[in-house]
Amino acid sequence: MVEVDLQAIQDELVAIAYEAGKMILAANPVDIAMGSKINAVDIVTEADQAVEKMVSTRLSSKFPEVSFMGEETYKPGMKLGPEPTFVVDPIDGTTNFVHSFPNACISLGLAVERRSTVGVIYNPWQDLLFTAIKGRGAFMQRGKSSTPQRLPLAKTPGPLNGLGEALVAIEWGAHRDGPNYDLKVDVFRKLAASKETGGSMVHSLRSLGSAALNIACVAAGEMDVYWEGGCWAWDVCAGWCILEEAGGIMASGNPGNFDPEMDSRVYLAVRGAPSGQKEIVEEFWKVMGDKALDYSS
Repeated sequence: MVEVDLQAIQDELVAIAYEAGKMILAANPVDIAMGSKINAVDIVTEADQAVEKMVSTRLSSKFPEVSFMGEETYKPGMKLGPEPTFVVDPIDGTTNFVHSFPNACISLGLAVERRSTVGVIYNPWQDLLFTAIKGRGAFMQRGKSSTPQRLPLAKTPGPLNGLGEALVAIEWGAHRDGPNYDLKVDVFRKLAASKETGGSMVHSLRSLGSAALNIACVAAGEMDVYWEGGCWAWDVCAGWCILEEAGGIMASGNPGNFDPEMDSRVYLAVRGAPSGQKEIVEEFWKVMGDKALDYSS
């Protein structure tokens, strides 16, 4: 197995994130070419492709021994291997980007043995940076000149007292029909519905439009839970490391698995807490009943 300098990699990923941020902010969504993948809401732009090319060029020059997996260069059937691999989403939240909604980011992760080991997430509109190295903690920084804040932001995070007291992040995703969509809508309804009608009546549901930023917010303790089905390894790799280093856990978005694979495509992120993590995961799984999301095809 190739040995890698995790601090050197994080430093380079942060520098790349800032350069990518300049590229993203300089791009005018009205003027750039835009296409779609599976349908009209699965969007790709010239900016996505240009940023990924810059990222892959810099990383291959600096760390030629490390493999690369990026959203825009992914080929069907590619699998994340055990070797050190950069896992990159050049613009996570492309729909937000094309609508000039300032909540998108670049997500830069390093996986080793298929585990997230370094994570860097940067939202250039807010000049908001999240970073983590396995075993060394997670941090959030607002502006280059500010002092990084250790995550979670709360000095003494409170316990998780169940879904009834939770702020839950969700996303509609690109697939808007079929069994997975039907299950998502049913779960959203049950989460929001009153307890008198059999619902969980969570405090509220949030959709930031970016898987990476949803996970980062859970890591920060700004949201309690994030449930996702349909995204990919590059959407979650960087955030996964940040989440775990902030004391959070990543369970499967389907019932029964507390140790999901990074490319499993179904995830349940839970913030750090002195108690209640396992219990809120199991409570969420009960909302799903005997059903599960399936993105195997």
